[in-house]
Amino acid sequence: MNERRVYVAVHGGAGCHGVVSEQSVKSALKRACARALQESSVDDSSALSVVERAISVLEDDEYLNAGYGSNLTIDGTVECDAAVMDGLSGDFGSVGAVAGVKNPINLASAVLRHSREPDSLGRIRPMTLVSSGAYSFASSQNIQTVAPNELISPRAIQEWQKWKSRLDHAADGDQENLPRDAMQDTVGAVAWDNEGNLAAGVSSGGLLLKYSGRIGEAATFGAGCWAQQSRSERSGMACSISGAGEHIMRGGLARVLGEALQSPQLDDREVDTHQVLLRILNQQFVEALRQRGERTPNAGVLLLTKEHGDNDEAVPRLWCAFTTESMAVAYASTAKPSPKASILHRPASTDSAVHADKSSVYITALPIHR
Repeated sequence: MNERRVYVAVHGGAGCHGVVSEQSVKSALKRACARALQESSVDDSSALSVVERAISVLEDDEYLNAGYGSNLTIDGTVECDAAVMDGLSGDFGSVGAVAGVKNPINLASAVLRHSREPDSLGRIRPMTLVSSGAYSFASSQNIQTVAPNELISPRAIQEWQKWKSRLDHAADGDQENLPRDAMQDTVGAVAWDNEGNLAAGVSSGGLLLKYSGRIGEAATFGAGCWAQQSRSERSGMACSISGAGEHIMRGGLARVLGEALQSPQLDDREVDTHQVLLRILNQQFVEALRQRGERTPNAGVLLLTKEHGDNDEAVPRLWCAFTTESMAVAYASTAKPSPKASILHRPASTDSAVHADKSSVYITALPIHR
């Protein structure tokens, strides 16, 4: 009997992680991996379900910017975005600017599942729902809802009060940018199930003091997550993206990365994942945005690829790439169920480059298979 193989990796966002919260973030990431693997042994172990369970744990942790503890809007409320994608079918579901839903990732998954059902009148099922429409759909699908203020954490309200006051008095000369370690990021997960299928997901509370009704990459098709597999199921990828949503959406970063990693038809050569990440993030993300006047385009990528191993066996490989100062990640598998968590830091001078200029991207491979 073949040994079960399930792999899961999660991230707590790309940004600048402060020393005070570092251990709490790592603990949350470990819990997410452990819970997703534990429940996969007794419940639905599809990659999509593993992703959903992992992200729901992250959404419940106050130290992460998703679900409970999310950044507050300019109006002092929580509005969340979330999405999931199934690599086997290409199905996608997302929600945006939704309030009062305990776990937005569960709602995004419900939207995806609903899109697979035939409609009695032949209508096209939605793959994205937002705001009050998303909340109404949650109620119809028995997705847990809560009073909107129950998602506001003490830390979030303190940050909101501090920076809302400074915003209100900016005209008086009290001007100061948000600190680099303010939580502006997104959480997410990628997974590989026992059948070799891949899935990805993402969830976010969005930018601190964002406009009410704003949606970011975590609700946008092709921006915050992507998953795909070849018909032969011998190659594939799943990625979850974090960073500045408007930057990521402008380039459709997740989808662009998936297309670049697609194995060339009728060609057995392996794709150089490191070079693909370097090229996409440098040329099609950082440089493109700098030409628009953006000084510090921010993005982080958690990427799980399906590659050829010994005896032509498909094996997973985990990658992390980011343009920010740091990115928080963790991973585990049924073979090695004790999760490994790290806050990865980009060296002050990263010397790999696409052109003569120094690269803004830090890339590393993580040993999820070994």
